[in-house]
Amino acid sequence: MPLLMLDLDNTLVDRDAAFRDAASEFLTAHGLPPDDLAWLVSVDASGYTPRRTVAEAMTERYGGTVTGDVVRTFLDRGAADRVTLTEPTRDALAKAVAAGWTCVIVTNGRVSQQELKIRRTGLDAIVHGWVISESTGHKKPAPEIFHAAAAGASLHSSWVIGDSAHADIQGATGIDARSVWVSHGRTWTEPAFRPTHIAVDAASAIHYVIGVPKSARP
Repeated sequence: MPLLMLDLDNTLVDRDAAFRDAASEFLTAHGLPPDDLAWLVSVDASGYTPRRTVAEAMTERYGGTVTGDVVRTFLDRGAADRVTLTEPTRDALAKAVAAGWTCVIVTNGRVSQQELKIRRTGLDAIVHGWVISESTGHKKPAPEIFHAAAAGASLHSSWVIGDSAHADIQGATGIDARSVWVSHGRTWTEPAFRPTHIAVDAASAIHYVIGVPKSARP
């Protein structure tokens, strides 16, 4: 069966919206300036800033108000308990599975957080499996994490869907897979490589992939 590898955060689920909601509640609960929300979101950088770096920045900024343990508890939980899976994305995934695609989530992050997101949204009941960087010892765009997702099978005719030019699309390029960049309305600016296709959201990306005739697949 053809392999479809899908990013989790800000592709299948809106991780940034969930983090923003959690961060706003954190600021309110501890009597911190609500205007700091923009700063906190910037420091987090969609989860790409190392957790330790974010913790150090928050502890330095709020050390007189909240303890390091409180900050670490917030970051450990993160937004994992707030993410949701939209019905269009759920339906698109179900159609991909019904069409014979092997769907595997390939995500950077910590196992505890990412698996909570996967199970909370019901993705575990739809996809065939998932690979998380913490458990493999390799982060996207490293080829090893994609090979782990293939579980020894050939990556020939595989596709990668994701919102990160570096992690997802460059990763796909490195394994000679086709790819769809989830733009969320952004413009592609990377000159060194390009996705096979650009879609506005995950549902559109999945529909595009499963709609490509077999004869047109690599």
